[in-house]
Amino acid sequence: MVRTAGGTTRSRQTLIFDADDTLWENNVVFERVIDDFLDWLAHPTLDKREIRAILDDIERANVLVHGYGSRGFLRSLADCFQRLRERPATEAERRQIEDLAVALVRREIELMPGVAETLTELADRHDLLLLTKGDTEEQQRKLDASGLVHHFAAAHIVPEKDVDTYRWLTERHGVAPTDAWMIGNSPRSDILPARAAGLNAVFIPNDNTWVLEHDELDHTDDRVLRLAVFPDLLDHF
Repeated sequence: MVRTAGGTTRSRQTLIFDADDTLWENNVVFERVIDDFLDWLAHPTLDKREIRAILDDIERANVLVHGYGSRGFLRSLADCFQRLRERPATEAERRQIEDLAVALVRREIELMPGVAETLTELADRHDLLLLTKGDTEEQQRKLDASGLVHHFAAAHIVPEKDVDTYRWLTERHGVAPTDAWMIGNSPRSDILPARAAGLNAVFIPNDNTWVLEHDELDHTDDRVLRLAVFPDLLDHF
């Protein structure tokens, strides 16, 4: 049992945190690059909304083969160019696409408000793990730059977050699923598969969540806690 600052006694639990768009901003940078790409492409007949729908379809197919991260994203931009122009990008055009996305590589990590302070307090009360998906090198770079590594007993970078991933994670750490909470912004990757694996979940929405991570949640599921902002976790754990 642990006692909170307010005197409430709670059992020690395992809190599993998503990284991108939960601990720090991520997709908003990709969205800015997409906006620049759509302006640069300037298709003669399709508007931005129509081109974005095509790009979403391409990304949806590419992540299944090439995974997540900036390299796969650049591939999707090039594939979108080729489909719309009906030819591959020239070397000069490919460099222009890469130049558009330079912010993805050089950007600094921007933590969500209150994340560092909240994790500091939660780590005294509970066991914290981190679970993020994507390119291992890219995700590790972001984690190292965040200054948050020391809060977690372990940090796992996986190619996909599905039901089997959550079952593997709880088995590896010897945690009963009912004593664990997955905390994240993505219905598709954080909430639904965690619940299907028997974990509890905390949904903290982010207005900039990637469209491919959207999905419908069961509003009658009382094992999904919905919070407005990250520091609200301190009122419940």
